[in-house]
Amino acid sequence: MADPYHNNRYQQQGGGGDAYGSYGEGGGQDGYQGDYPAQEEDAASDATEGHDEEDQMYEGEYQGIPHPDEAKAAQRAARAKSRPAGNAISELEELSEQYEEIMEDCGHGRFQWTLFIVLGLALMADGVECFVVAFVLPSAEKDLCLSNAEKGMLGLTVFLGMMVGAFVWGGLADKVGRRRCLIVALTINCVFAFLSSFAQGYGFFLFFRLLSGFGIGGSVPIVYTYFSEFLQMGKRGEYLSWLCMFWMIGGIYASFTAWGIIPRYGWGFSMGTEFQFHSWRVFVLVAALPAIISLVGLTFMPESPRFLLENAKHDEAWMILKRVHDTNWRAKGQPEKVFTVTHIKAPKTAEDEFIEIQSATGTAIQRWAVRSATLCKLVLKNVASLLSAELRITTLFLAIIWFCMAFSYYGLSVWFPDMIKHLQNEEYEARVKVFHGERVERFRFNFSLENQIHREGEYIRDEFINIEIKSVTFEDSLFEDCYFKDIRSSNTVFRNCTIRSTEFINTDLWKDKFIDCKLENVSWHENKRGCHLDAVEENDVLIYLVSFLGSLAVLPGNIVSALFMEKVGRVKIIGGSMLVSAGCTFLLFLSFSQAAIIAMQCLFCGVSAAAWNGIEVVTVELYPTSKRATAFGLLNAMCKLAAILGSSIFASFVGITKVIPILLSFVALICGGLVALKLPDTREKILQ
Repeated sequence: MADPYHNNRYQQQGGGGDAYGSYGEGGGQDGYQGDYPAQEEDAASDATEGHDEEDQMYEGEYQGIPHPDEAKAAQRAARAKSRPAGNAISELEELSEQYEEIMEDCGHGRFQWTLFIVLGLALMADGVECFVVAFVLPSAEKDLCLSNAEKGMLGLTVFLGMMVGAFVWGGLADKVGRRRCLIVALTINCVFAFLSSFAQGYGFFLFFRLLSGFGIGGSVPIVYTYFSEFLQMGKRGEYLSWLCMFWMIGGIYASFTAWGIIPRYGWGFSMGTEFQFHSWRVFVLVAALPAIISLVGLTFMPESPRFLLENAKHDEAWMILKRVHDTNWRAKGQPEKVFTVTHIKAPKTAEDEFIEIQSATGTAIQRWAVRSATLCKLVLKNVASLLSAELRITTLFLAIIWFCMAFSYYGLSVWFPDMIKHLQNEEYEARVKVFHGERVERFRFNFSLENQIHREGEYIRDEFINIEIKSVTFEDSLFEDCYFKDIRSSNTVFRNCTIRSTEFINTDLWKDKFIDCKLENVSWHENKRGCHLDAVEENDVLIYLVSFLGSLAVLPGNIVSALFMEKVGRVKIIGGSMLVSAGCTFLLFLSFSQAAIIAMQCLFCGVSAAAWNGIEVVTVELYPTSKRATAFGLLNAMCKLAAILGSSIFASFVGITKVIPILLSFVALICGGLVALKLPDTREKILQ
């Protein structure tokens, strides 16, 4: 490196077999220098030339407010005093304390806020991914001719991809790097989201959405791990909670863009009969924008210095920490503030040496194979270490909390809109008109038919021209010498009917709509065929409005948890919010209308948001740096598994009973809340 001053900052300690570099100078106990160490005369910067520190006076001196440097020194002394007497501090614990002191001196400013926006967009992309399939299904099911089983599989496949992605990317982030893994994960998400918008068949669409979910699955575990390592202890809980708001923003963004793009299905273009590009495909492209913007922003962001120190990359870590320090203090109008760190301890792990030794031999393919095999072994070893004696109880408790919370939250998130649709269908069917034994002869139907049942009717020489037939059933009826032209239908069937000498011209009434019917001398001309021709108008307002209100209801929970995360504590917020959410589920027994269910959904989502924020913050704080992303990824994968189970189970009871979904949700939340109260308080805990 060209800078000789920099070259002297990193030295290996002699003797004792210590594989760490030294941190600090002199005989100070903590090895950390003061804010303004003595410098050579020619080392002074232009910013400090002619600057007399004695002429400067601290503004709060006459108000009795301690100087910030004095407050920091007091905090460090308190942490040192809190350590049990006679207990030798380990090298990793010493590194953790030293890193915390560096972040305190770097401050919280422009750098963290820039990273906050970039990582927030990645988290926003995860929120959008959870809504994309739900919004496009009403249109995509026509375009791709999906059955109910295929629609259900599509929704579950996205969560399956996110589950695998969370586990894989979380594990790799602890060995390869937070920034690098997040860039690759977002790239995979963007590429396959783009391809899915052009997929014309169900198989390709399903495959591309699976890989898109696999990519975005890495965003949550990496984003929280990455951002936490740029935060000092006093701000960690609050700012990680503010970061959670981007997931809510993702839901709102998805709702608004879907509402603005999809509503009228016919918008779009086609190239023959093989290629259709309708409005829902445009929405899929627009939904990928947050991931694309975050990906661009990440190219300007550095790797986590804490990760680099854990992997013995001293020089890179120092340069990044200096960049954070200088960016923040320049933005605060103090460019003369000097980054005074000269030495940082960082381990050299045996695993790294193994990769380097093996990679130095053989062909390029052999080196790649050895490195990949070694990396897989290290990741699996890291996963297994989560069940070691030191972390077993922590992992078990957090697994229970994550699973219970996700099972209830995602289960009810599916149950709420499905229940509203069920109530709407019941109300619609209650208004059905039944016609029995009617005889209509030589009549021209020039008005639409909707929500009707015609039984044992006779239609002789009638004309049905340029009308829409919606939710109409003809049973045991006779059609003779009739004429159907320019017909648009939805949810319309002919069951056990006799149809004689009848013409169908430019209609979507194909043979599959005639169930157990007797067809005699029937002809079809210029008939339209395809699932996309179903003229049903989905209740877009309901789909988007319910999603929008549910996402917006998260805002109060986010704000409250962010403001009180440091004051109340993570454990009380998690336990209290989950127990209150359990109480909210019981109120669902009193919900018999659409408005009541929407109101309960908003209440439940708002309270649950505080619990989610606390869970994500405490997960970051309870694991050491070398296992943080791995643990978060494993727990987030378990969250997606719970989401698959919850959404499948809860949806199966819609229209049958609401007792079982409510009781399942109540029991899960009570169990999770009680276990959460057993977790340790991590407010004053330095990141290990």
